[in-house]
Amino acid sequence: MFNVRVYGIMLNEQKQVLVTDEYIRGDYYTKFPGGGLEFGEGTLQCVVREFQEELGLDVEVLEHIYTTDFFQLSAFDDGTQIISIYYLVRPLSELTFHTSDKPFDFVIPEDKTDVEAARWISWEEFSAGAVTLPIDKVVADLVKLRY
Repeated sequence: MFNVRVYGIMLNEQKQVLVTDEYIRGDYYTKFPGGGLEFGEGTLQCVVREFQEELGLDVEVLEHIYTTDFFQLSAFDDGTQIISIYYLVRPLSELTFHTSDKPFDFVIPEDKTDVEAARWISWEEFSAGAVTLPIDKVVADLVKLRY
């Protein structure tokens, strides 16, 4: 079984990189904004929808950055292979979502439901070590080299 994930890489004028800090199924992750491809949806539609859902932000896709070219087992399902697609995006609307200066700046609800917060990472601090997921680490290195 395959799980296709689509993510957006956004850089601002200060050359900071947007990430989301998330508490998912009892663990903490820092990742790029995005998520799962839905049936009947294209990958470009997916990244636009995910930014709208997660951040209330309309984005334009500028270019393809990377598609997974190695085997990656899902962190949540031993029978599922992850395929991730990354695009460079830019905002089409004003950035109105809240961002924090510190990682995991949120309160976990009593019922332990998933929660997330957006954060900008400075170019100097941004690296593969700044993100959690294995494929994101590959993309972080590519972004540092390319931009």
